[in-house]
Amino acid sequence: MAITTASKIADYFLYIANDTGSFLSNLKLQKLVYYAQAWYLALYNTPLFDEEFEAWIHGPITTSLYEKYKPFGWKPILKEVEKPKLPVDVENFLEELTQVYFIRESLELEMMIHREEPWIKARNGVPLDEPSRAIISQQAMKEYYKARVA
Repeated sequence: MAITTASKIADYFLYIANDTGSFLSNLKLQKLVYYAQAWYLALYNTPLFDEEFEAWIHGPITTSLYEKYKPFGWKPILKEVEKPKLPVDVENFLEELTQVYFIRESLELEMMIHREEPWIKARNGVPLDEPSRAIISQQAMKEYYKARVA
């Protein structure tokens, strides 16, 4: 059973962006939420949230979040959010994840994901510049990132 929602995880990252004076685009936000789900699956064998990711051209997308922030286009998401109420262990996990991924540029995150097996497998040979709505399986995410746990 999922602990929270993709929207609450997104709100966490938006809160951090606002708190630190940083900017998040929809593209970068999607990558951060993806890595949160992937690493949580790998470390705790359970999903943070139920929403699935599709293997789009620029990386994993949760369509509900994409549609929510689509009006911002490639620009920063300028939205005030309250820090979501999450279990302490989830908040600690997100703090650690933020230290590793939040400082990276969206293009860097995209390039990282393009070299990772879950996204590649889901696209199943679809060229990089062609659309795909294929689902990135949680099992593939869990196995791939679990193998990388130090």
